[in-house]
Amino acid sequence: MALGRGKQGTQGTGKVPGSLKAMGVTLKTLARTVTQGAETVQYPHEKEAPPIRSRGVIALREVNCTVCMLCARSCPDWCIYIEGHKTLAPPRRAGGKPRSVSLLDRFDIDYALCMYCGICVEVCPFDALFWSPEYEYSEPHIADLLHDKEKLGEWMETVPEAPELEAGAEKKK
Repeated sequence: MALGRGKQGTQGTGKVPGSLKAMGVTLKTLARTVTQGAETVQYPHEKEAPPIRSRGVIALREVNCTVCMLCARSCPDWCIYIEGHKTLAPPRRAGGKPRSVSLLDRFDIDYALCMYCGICVEVCPFDALFWSPEYEYSEPHIADLLHDKEKLGEWMETVPEAPELEAGAEKKK
């Protein structure tokens, strides 16, 4: 009696080794490609539309940003850089006192560090950040992946409209 051995006697029982099964799958795929053609998109010359709600880059609506820093504090990669200053704005009603408002001086996202988790988009209470389906923003140098508020604002044009609410959903007031 031999100890420590697995199943014995599997030779000649009709089982096909795994490598032959894999070759069979490969040959089937090859035959299908040869007869029906490949489904390859020739990328730089032909472009497919990205799927709905795809995550490309983060776009900024600058007028909605209140420099609250929630997005920068929530970012696990610390790739968002924000600077702002406070200034006095005229009162909202006649006879009121001037109010203090924050103005955005700098809003940069370093896409070399960003992992596209979307936490910053979710935590923004003022709808200043959005997902844009834009995906062609590569740069020849990694340092050029630091995009400023002007570049982030340009991507707002590519942000799709919000989908309609489902039947029975309540609108925000």
